[in-house]
Amino acid sequence: MSSSETSATPLLVLRKITAILDAFSLVRPELSLAEIRSSTGVPHSTVQRLVANMVQEGILDRHGDRYRVGVRMAHWAAPATQGLDFLELLTPVLRRLRDDLGETACIFRESQGKRVCIALAETRRMLRRAVSVGEIMPLHVGAAGRVLLAWNPEVADEVYRSGLASLTDQTITDAASLEESVAKVRADGFAITTGERVSGASGISAPIFGPQGELFGALTVMGPALRMPFDVCASWVEQVLAAAEEGTRVIGGTIPQ
Repeated sequence: MSSSETSATPLLVLRKITAILDAFSLVRPELSLAEIRSSTGVPHSTVQRLVANMVQEGILDRHGDRYRVGVRMAHWAAPATQGLDFLELLTPVLRRLRDDLGETACIFRESQGKRVCIALAETRRMLRRAVSVGEIMPLHVGAAGRVLLAWNPEVADEVYRSGLASLTDQTITDAASLEESVAKVRADGFAITTGERVSGASGISAPIFGPQGELFGALTVMGPALRMPFDVCASWVEQVLAAAEEGTRVIGGTIPQ
């Protein structure tokens, strides 16, 4: 073997390890060996050997015959994001999503029982769903609110008990119905709503997670229901989930158990 081939071998191994890690996503946080092999195209014997080594080093965790990204990865990711402005890291993600879908992309976080817009990439279209950074909205309405409740059960319990004000004829005002809707969002991994806060407006939202697997915020695409009826929102699910996963990764986040 030539010296150039020898020096290239560690790089090839790193590429295969990277491909294995890239196979995991928010949509598919657990994979079998066969699924990893299918996603990466790496031969079975190589996948088996690399995965076993990655489990031994804590890069992957094993649960029966399935694997997840290891908790140790969160420990490594924390120093990488120390001192960085998360919003600065997330802004390019929002802009790409806005450009891909043509509608406003933003991030909401929960604060004192409300949701607050903390970042925004506004649509370039004249007809738009008006929103601004710092705007405060109720938690019990809209796709972003649904996501923030789904991964924040203590806040959700308070919201269910607080009385649900009706903002439009589509607002859910029954606590049991809202709780059922929130449970479905948690199971699905995303939320789609139409006309709950403002008549004629739609939204689709997915969670971004922080370094300890905690909910960081809700990545949301919103716009007029005329351009975003339910079937259009449903066709964007994979793109929104992929953007939320990218957001999780760029801030050094980790997918919760």
